[in-house]
This record gives sequence, structure tokens and C-alpha cells, in this order.
Amino acid sequence: MTHAAQHRVTPTGRLMTVLALVTILVTACTGGGSPLGNGGKPATPPAQIAVQPAADAADILPTTPVVVTVTGGRLTTVTVRDTAGRKLVGALTTDATRWTSTGPLRFRVTYTVTAHATNATGAVTDSTTRFSTLAPRTLAYDAMAPLAGSTVGVGMPIRVYFHNDANDAALAVTNKAEVIKHITIRTSPAQQVGYLWFGGGTELHFRPKAYWRSGTQITVSLNLLGVELADGVYGKRSRDVSFAIGAKHVSIANTTTHRLLVYANDRLVQSYPASMGREVPGRYTHNGVHVVSDKTPLQHMDSTTFGLALDAGGYTADVQWATRISNNGEFVHSAPWSVGDQGHANVSHGCINLAPDRARWFFGFSQPGDVVEVTGSPVPLAPKDGDIYDWTIPWAQWNPVG
Repeated sequence: MTHAAQHRVTPTGRLMTVLALVTILVTACTGGGSPLGNGGKPATPPAQIAVQPAADAADILPTTPVVVTVTGGRLTTVTVRDTAGRKLVGALTTDATRWTSTGPLRFRVTYTVTAHATNATGAVTDSTTRFSTLAPRTLAYDAMAPLAGSTVGVGMPIRVYFHNDANDAALAVTNKAEVIKHITIRTSPAQQVGYLWFGGGTELHFRPKAYWRSGTQITVSLNLLGVELADGVYGKRSRDVSFAIGAKHVSIANTTTHRLLVYANDRLVQSYPASMGREVPGRYTHNGVHVVSDKTPLQHMDSTTFGLALDAGGYTADVQWATRISNNGEFVHSAPWSVGDQGHANVSHGCINLAPDRARWFFGFSQPGDVVEVTGSPVPLAPKDGDIYDWTIPWAQWNPVG
């Protein structure tokens, strides 16, 4: 007789079977060891905040932006304050993942950056870091002519002067190449512009190859904040200066024909008899391109201010309708005492003498930056004659901008 195989389950065997089933179920539920969140879903990681400049960074330049970013969440608040409690302005992106400062930092300051963010489940992440900015040995500032919003003549160069902020003394720039990289000249219409350093590096001048075109709009961007001008000396600000070029006024003062020819927009509008500097040492009107710098209805003249003593043929006098064309004492002005010589002989101490009504007309016609070109004199305009002798320097010596 054939009998079927029979398995007998003992109490011990039943226990082992139950334990095996429990082990299988636990293994299946844990998914290979991954953590479970509520309801069997994975837990959401916290948002991660990053800040630049990094925590405890030092000597940060004032042009450095503060940037706060978050991954795995959204920024809820970002505050950047200096030690005096002043708040740094900034802007948050539309997705609230990046905040960037929009204003400059201050020198010699410690900033505290406080940021908060939340992840998708609302869990909050907090961050607080600090950094400090550069502490220069001293600061410097720029002064510029022409002034913002002004209108000047076609011969006016752009002049940037550098000064020590502590005592207003002239500053000699040594990092010239670095300064040039941070200055931009924009002209409309476009014109070729060159630059040259004057005064041992205390002045930086710009001029076009030819006179500015009438109607030109010019903007000078002086991006000097945080730029090292000399050893340990840094620029304290950045700014834009915009001005315009007015009508083209160019006058020719000929010392041999004794006439002043006045042109407006290349059209001859006046031909005046004039008397210029007597042909003796110390009295010549200087040859070359002069630029009108200012004018006054009544000017006190004193020859000692430009080195001519009274006992050596000098003088003092009050003259009317004085239009200054250099800082060595040269003016176009009214001279009723020399009307008989005007058009025939040179009798002045270097100025261009006109009859009173003609000097008054020229005074009203002139604007700073107008050109008065002296020809026929054997003595050239030179650096010692003032701060605007740019047009006497050949274009080949100027460095191209841009």
C-alpha cells in the first residue's frame, strides 16, 4: 500500500514560521533602510542658506555685493546692518531664492548678515554671519570741470583733479593705469578722445582730437570708489558727470595784423581792430590756443600776480568787460586808453585790448570753453601760463581712450 508524505508541524516549527513572515514584512516596509516620514513619505530636508562675503571675511572692498542664496526653500527675510545700525539696501528675486545688495558698503565697518528661509513644509532655517570692510590708510576724492549740467564751448577739456580727503591737498596718483580703467567717457555723437596726466599725476585731462562738435552730450563716469589711487589711498566715491557742448565760438587774434576775428559756427561775425602785447620781454601775448575760463564785468588787474613788478613796467588797473583766456593774466577786455593803437600797434601788457563797445559785445558773446587762438607771437603758451594749455600739446602725445 502506498502512503502520501505527511509533514508534521510541531509548536516549535509554527513559531519559526511566524518569525520568518515578520522578518519579510519588516524588510519590505523599510525599503532597504530609507527613513520614513509621516504617512510613509520621505522627510523634507531643511533649506540651506549661503552668504557672500563669507563668514569672518576681512578687507572687503566697498563695491563688493552682498549675496544671500538659498537651496531647497525660499528666503523670508534678509537684513544687512553695520555696527551703527545702518541698513544696507538690497533686492530679492521673484522666486525668493537670491538677495543682492544694491548699495555700496562703507569703509572700516563690520556688517552682520541675518537671513531666514523656509523649506516646502515650513521648517525654518536661520543664518547669521559677519564680515568687515577695507580700512584704507586714507581716502581721496575727485573734483571735475566742467560741472554737471553746464554748457561749455568747443575747446573745453575735461579736467579731473585728485585730492586727499583728510586735508584737501593735491594727491599724486601713482596707480595711473588702474584709475584709467575705471573712468569712462561717453560722447554723443561719438568722437575720438585722448587722455594725458598733468601736474605730476594730480590732474587727468581728456580732450578730443579736434574741437568738440557743437551740440555734443558728454557723460564722464568716475567709478573710483574702492580703487587704490596710490599706496594705501583709495577713492571714496563713484559718480557720473554730464554736460553739453554749446555753439562753436572760435576767435583768431593775430598779433601781426592787429585784429581779432570772431567766428560763430564757422561763420565770421566780427572783425575787430585790437592791440595785443608789446613786443618786449614779459609783455608778449602768448601764441597758441587759449580757452575762455571765466569772465567778469569789472576786473582788477595787478601785474605782480604773474611776475611783473611795478618798478619793472608793471601796473594795477580796473578794467571792464574782462574775458579771461589764461591764468597768466591774459584777458580780452575794454581798453579805452589804447583805442588809437588798436588795429595798428601792440601796446598792452599781454591782454587783447578792444574798444569799450566791442569788448562788451565779446563779453556777452563768450562762454567758458570758447577758443581764442593767438597767432604771430614768438612766445608760446606753456604750462606755466595756467591749467588749460591742452591744445598746445600735439595730439600724438595723447593716449587714446577706450
